[in-house]
Amino acid sequence: MGQHTPGLDPRAPDPDARWLAAVMHTAFFLLLGSSLARFLMRHPGEPRTPWIIALSVSLALLYVLGPTVGARPTAPRRLIWLSLVVAVWVVIVILAPSFAWCAVPLFYTGLRTLPPRAALLLVAVLTAFVVVAQLKLAGAFDPILLFAPPAWAAVAAAVFLYMQRQAARQRELIDDLIRTRRELAATERREGTLAERQRLSMEIHDTLAQGLSSQQMLLQAADRVWDTDPAKARTHVRTAESITEHGLAEARRFVQDLAPADLADGGGLPQALRALAERESDAGLTVRFHAEGTAPPLPDRVSSALLRIAQGALANVREHADASTAALTLTFLDDQVVLDVADDGKGFTPPTVTRGAAAGVRGHGLPAIRARAHQLGGTLTIESAPGEGAVLSVSIPLTPLEAQ
Repeated sequence: MGQHTPGLDPRAPDPDARWLAAVMHTAFFLLLGSSLARFLMRHPGEPRTPWIIALSVSLALLYVLGPTVGARPTAPRRLIWLSLVVAVWVVIVILAPSFAWCAVPLFYTGLRTLPPRAALLLVAVLTAFVVVAQLKLAGAFDPILLFAPPAWAAVAAAVFLYMQRQAARQRELIDDLIRTRRELAATERREGTLAERQRLSMEIHDTLAQGLSSQQMLLQAADRVWDTDPAKARTHVRTAESITEHGLAEARRFVQDLAPADLADGGGLPQALRALAERESDAGLTVRFHAEGTAPPLPDRVSSALLRIAQGALANVREHADASTAALTLTFLDDQVVLDVADDGKGFTPPTVTRGAAAGVRGHGLPAIRARAHQLGGTLTIESAPGEGAVLSVSIPLTPLEAQ
């Protein structure tokens, strides 16, 4: 399963951007509606009134179509859409200057859609139309109408571009942080692997390798005196036997150390699964364990595999199922052992995975569970549906394993 770093995804949707877009869209329609109402109140029955109404409706429809013409801000369709919106707005401002204030949300749309230089050029053109329209409405020269709109547009554009650049820097910083974290985790894993390999090599060298070397020398010495001094040869053989016994104990200790910790105390698979259920139970998830049948001696690799399967299945339940209870059931039959993991979560549609695809998968997901079962000649069965929980059943044959 892929790893996810909460709160550090630079590609995640920005809720603040959605909120700002909603505010700008609302402001556009309020300005458009109030401008049309003002025109109808002050110029009733004029010949240009039908044109103003038609252009207002067209501008509103074009603006509504904006989110559907292209998801990428630089897409050609979106540029065409913006050009049409600006063109209709220019025509309606020429006919009715009171519509000039609809340019305010268009500033925001242009800054979001176009590259910085093109966006600033569009803002300058829109601002010029606003100034001309306001001076035309005033009927006389007014310095505040000449200089206030450009000043306001300059401040708005500067703040918007500054925020865009800050957001880009933040995304780069987050990307660097994620990359550094992954590299650090990979380095720690490599260092841990090398340290464990070094520890095992030193252990093997100081115990098994030294014992095998001593056995070789003792057996060679016994071979040299076998005919001339049988008693001394037998002494060498007995000493080599003692060293072999000690080496066998060391080898078993290595195997025990590398096996799952819950199996290291020799209590068997049922006790290990019971301990797992107790350890995984908390306020959010209750895990119960139940065993049926008489437990025969199981090969270590079978016990380890079933314990790992139970751990992986419970990890999936906790991460994906939203379940409140889960149950581990271990059933010993005459010719097989069956592990069932059931939960009362939200369920899912079981995937179809071929054996070949699952054989090389590692991790705690369903492909890895299927691969573990397949390696032991077993099968994996999944019964689930959305909203109905899930039951995962792994069956491992015993007769072929006992014969190996």
